[in-house]
Amino acid sequence: MAVTERLRQERARQLAAAAERYRATSDERRDVERQQDAGVPFPDSRQALAARAMRLLDRHAVPAALAVEAVRAEPLAAPDAYERILGVSKDLQAWSFLPRGARVARTVARISVRENGRELPLGTGFLVSPSLLMTNHHVLADVEAARQCFVEFDAQVTVDNTPQPATRLELDPDAFFVADQRLDFALVLVAPGPDGRPPGETFGWNRLSVQPGKLVIGEPVNVIGHPMGRLKEIAVRDNMLQVRLDDFLQYKTDTEPGNSGSPVFNDQWEVVALHHSGVPKTDDQGRVLRTDGQVWQPGDGDDAVDWVSNEGVRVSSILRHLAELPSGTRSGPLADMGTESGLGLAESAVPAAVPATAPAVSVPGPAAATARAHTGLRARDGAFGGERHLVFLHGRSQERKDPEDLRRDWTAGLNQGLVRAGLPPIDPADAWFPYYGDRLVQVLSAHEAVPRVTEAMSLSPAEAVAPASPSARAVYEEMIGEAAVRWNIPEERQPDVERIGLGDVVGGLHRQLGWLAARSDLDAWTIALVLHDVAAYLDDRRVRDAVLDCVLETLPEEGEVILVSHSLGTVVGMDLTTRLSPALRTIHLTTAGSPLGLDSVYKRLLISGPKRPDVVADWLNAWSPSDAVAIGCPLADEWAGTVTDVAVVNARDRAHNIAEYLAHPEVAGEIGGRLGLG
Repeated sequence: MAVTERLRQERARQLAAAAERYRATSDERRDVERQQDAGVPFPDSRQALAARAMRLLDRHAVPAALAVEAVRAEPLAAPDAYERILGVSKDLQAWSFLPRGARVARTVARISVRENGRELPLGTGFLVSPSLLMTNHHVLADVEAARQCFVEFDAQVTVDNTPQPATRLELDPDAFFVADQRLDFALVLVAPGPDGRPPGETFGWNRLSVQPGKLVIGEPVNVIGHPMGRLKEIAVRDNMLQVRLDDFLQYKTDTEPGNSGSPVFNDQWEVVALHHSGVPKTDDQGRVLRTDGQVWQPGDGDDAVDWVSNEGVRVSSILRHLAELPSGTRSGPLADMGTESGLGLAESAVPAAVPATAPAVSVPGPAAATARAHTGLRARDGAFGGERHLVFLHGRSQERKDPEDLRRDWTAGLNQGLVRAGLPPIDPADAWFPYYGDRLVQVLSAHEAVPRVTEAMSLSPAEAVAPASPSARAVYEEMIGEAAVRWNIPEERQPDVERIGLGDVVGGLHRQLGWLAARSDLDAWTIALVLHDVAAYLDDRRVRDAVLDCVLETLPEEGEVILVSHSLGTVVGMDLTTRLSPALRTIHLTTAGSPLGLDSVYKRLLISGPKRPDVVADWLNAWSPSDAVAIGCPLADEWAGTVTDVAVVNARDRAHNIAEYLAHPEVAGEIGGRLGLG
C-alpha cells in the first residue's frame, strides 16, 4: 500500500477516535465554558494551578517580584493567588517571547515522501534530541514508510517574505525507529548532514519534560507546522486549552491537514503535546458534518469539514510510554533526550520494568541484557615519545558506555580545536582513558536508595535527585545554595510570600535550582544530577576511595602527565594528585566545566583547600558563562597559585559538553603545546 493511502486511512481512524473523545467530554467542556462565562479565567483544579504557578516561578517565566506585586493588593486564598500569577503570564510576554519562538521554529521540519516519481508532503515533525525527530504514527507508521521519506528544515520565508533555501536530510529508521498507534506518535533517527553533525547541533532541539505544570485549562497554546505542505506557519491566535484527558489535550487553534506531527507549545515555548488530529463536528450517528450542516463525503475535501476543536497527544504520556520500553531501547538515542524527559534518569538511576509486550521498535545492536563491565584504556606504547602521557578523566553519567566510544568523542573534540589552532590532530589510541562510570554507579547504588523512574517523574528535580544520606544532602543543598547566591538570586520577600501562601513555590531548594537553570543553558535535572554525584563523592569516603582506586588502575606510573578533566572528573583529578606514583614528575592540568570554584567543594578536597598542588606545574581552567556547573569560575581569585582561566562560549545545547570545550582553539592549543605538537 502506498504511503499516502495508508496515511489517509490511519488519519481517518485517528480523526474518528478524536471525535469520539470530544463527544465523551462534552459535559466537561460545557462546565469549563460556564466557569469562564462567570469570570473564572483558568477553570482547572487547585493542584494543576499550583503546579503551573510553581513551574512559571521556578523558571522565571514570571519574575517573583512581579508575581508578588500582582497579589499583594488584597488578601487572597491560594487558588486566587495562583490565578493572578497565571494571569500575569498570559497577559504580559517578555520581549524574549519572539526570538525564543523563532529559535524553536528551527527545530520543526516538513516531512515528504518519494512516491511514484513524485515528492509529496505528508506532515510535520520536530527534533526532540540531537538526532531524533518526533511525528505522528499515522504519518510514519513503520520502518518501511520512513525509508521512503525525507525532511526539510528551514522550509519557510525570510523576514523579507521571500522563500528561504531549505536543508534536506534523510531519515535513518534502520538505525532507530519506535512508534505507537494508540498514542499516535513515531520517533525516527535523522541522518547527519554533509558536515557529519547531527541535525540538532544545527537547528536545535526541544527538551521534552515529563514534569507537571506546563499548561492549565484556559491558557493559550501555539502550534508551528506545515499545513497542507506549505512553508512553515505558526498559529498563535484564538487558541486555548479546553479539556485535559489522561493522554490527550483538546484545544482551540487554527490548524489544517499537514499540521499532523506539529509541536504544540505553551507560551514559554515548552512542548506540551504532539498535534495529531482536528476534531470534526459529527451527528448523532458519528458522521462528519460539513460547515453547511450536511454529511461530509470524502470528495468534499477537508476545507468543507466543520472543525470544532483540535487534539494533541500529551508529551508526558509519550515519555512515560517510552520509559517502559526495554532497557536496550532506552540506552540508545532515547537517552539523549535530556534529563527532564526522565529517560536519561531511567538509565542512570534504576532500571524500569520491562513490559510484557512492546510496540513497534527498531534499534541496532544486541539487547542490553548482555551488558558487560567496562574498564579503562591504556595509551599505546611510545605515544608522544613515551615520556609524555595524555590522560582524559571523565565526569558523571558515563555508566554503561563503551570507553572506546568515549575516548573517540573526547579526541574528536580535541582534534577540532587542534586544527583550529594550527596543530596536527592526534590518534585516540594515544590517550589514556581511566573509566570509573560503572564503578561509581555500583558504589552509589550500594549506599543509597534511588527512587524508581516513575516516582522520580512526579518530584521536582531538586527533590528527585537529592542524596538519601543526610550528610550528603547537606553538601548538595550547600552547593546549590552557594551557586544560586553567586549568580545573584534575588532575596525572598518572606512576609509577602507567606501572606499569599506560596512559600513552597518561590522559596526553598527548587527555587535555587530553578534560578540556576533559568540563568544558564542547562536544565534543572542536569545541574541536580551533577551536583548530586559531586556531593556523594565528597561526603562518603567509601565512594571517594572506590572512584580513586578505579582511576589509579589505568594511569601511567612515570613521566609527565597532561591531565584533562571534566565536571566531576575535575574534583576526582584534584584528589588524585595526593595518590600518584612518585615517579610521575609533573602534571600539566586542564579542567573544563568544573565546580572547583565553590567553597562547598574545595574545602572538602583531600588537598584541604584551594591551593594548587605542588605536583601541578601549570593549570588551565576552561569555563563557559552559560555552564551552571562552572558557576564558581573563574578560579584565579579563589585558588592560591597560578591558574590560567579561559572563558569560552559553548553552544546552547552543549554548555557543559566536554567535546565542545575541547573544540575551542585556545583550550586545545594549550594542550597541544604541552604535548609538544607545536
